[in-house]
Amino acid sequence: MHVSPATAKAAKLAVIVAALGYFVDIYDLILFGMVRTRSLAELGITGAAATNEGIYLLNMQLGGMLLGGIVWGVIGDKRGRLAVLFGSITIYSVANIANGLVHSVDTYALWRFVAGVGLAGELGAGITLVSELMGKHERGVGTTVVAALGVSGGVAAGLVGGAFPGIGVDWRTAYFIGGGMGIALLLLRIGVVESGMFNAAVAKAAVVRGNFFQLFTNKQRFLRYLAIILVGVPVWYVISILFVFAKELGGALGLSPEPSPATALFFCYAGAAVGGLVSGYVSQRLRSRKQALGIFLGASVVMSTLYFAIGGMSLTVFYAMCACGGLASGYWSVFVSTAAELFGTNLRATATTTVPNFVRGSAVLLTTGFKALIPETGIVTAAIIVGVGSFIVAGIGLWTLKETFGVDLDFIEEA
Repeated sequence: MHVSPATAKAAKLAVIVAALGYFVDIYDLILFGMVRTRSLAELGITGAAATNEGIYLLNMQLGGMLLGGIVWGVIGDKRGRLAVLFGSITIYSVANIANGLVHSVDTYALWRFVAGVGLAGELGAGITLVSELMGKHERGVGTTVVAALGVSGGVAAGLVGGAFPGIGVDWRTAYFIGGGMGIALLLLRIGVVESGMFNAAVAKAAVVRGNFFQLFTNKQRFLRYLAIILVGVPVWYVISILFVFAKELGGALGLSPEPSPATALFFCYAGAAVGGLVSGYVSQRLRSRKQALGIFLGASVVMSTLYFAIGGMSLTVFYAMCACGGLASGYWSVFVSTAAELFGTNLRATATTTVPNFVRGSAVLLTTGFKALIPETGIVTAAIIVGVGSFIVAGIGLWTLKETFGVDLDFIEEA
């Protein structure tokens, strides 16, 4: 299919602004994990209370993301992809700046919730827009660049947020930097154009757009939706269990001194940035989303096994496993591309925005199960059990998933 120079230029600009938007998105998401302990300490919260309040803040953020995923998805299909790109980054930029001004835990929690709402819209809207502007055989390249560059925002958050001793800035300044980057990015978005597929759907008055509940009213559509969510769960098992609890798990594996969760997350996201590019390349080379997802899910199983088998040898080996685990879970770029390709234009933003946020929300279930198992099994066995469950459900999801590489996206989901 011939692509006009104007369309090609619009697609390139969309890739750039979506990638930078996701970069700022991940920066904020990971920055909170980096500065959580320091920020709470300055607010007078330490020891066991800091752990409890930290979980409270994290749950507020995740709650905001779950709500925001639905709201922004519906807006994306009703008002347009651009409305989400502008609205979401405005909200989380303001929330970032406000996070740097808080002086109480409750105010902190409020702004983490608002930030979560804003963060929820960026990836889905960006991937949807890029997928619809690019040719069907090239769009995987564009979405890979968006996801891989975005994930590298976690690396930036690590450097700014203090993943290594002597590097980084004050936690309030780190939040101000994130807010400033978001506001600057708003100016770049002025030249981005709306998706032609969306405009065509708007012209069809009879088409129902952005009905979230429509994802559940048709059995086959619901199974598509559930399958892609399940495929993404291991990514957040790796992040929310293996690396967020790196200190506790590393200590249980025999490491002394214990690993730093901030450093573990830094290496995880560095690996994930590389993994995003590699998984996208593999998908394009094999001309298959499903095969690429299968290969990287298998690699995630291997790396998770090695984490427990040899991660206790030394801190160097442990952090190497963090990087390798991040690389293996870098299939996130192919995962979000697949989510966009599974659904019609009138539900695409809704699905593509809610899917990654529901996967992120699965971290609540994973951590809850993990903590419930610890008293009975011990921390290492608990982590292994949760991991086995995560990979089983992902395997089931992948097995039922249909191939989407090269499919025509110009179709409508029937009511």
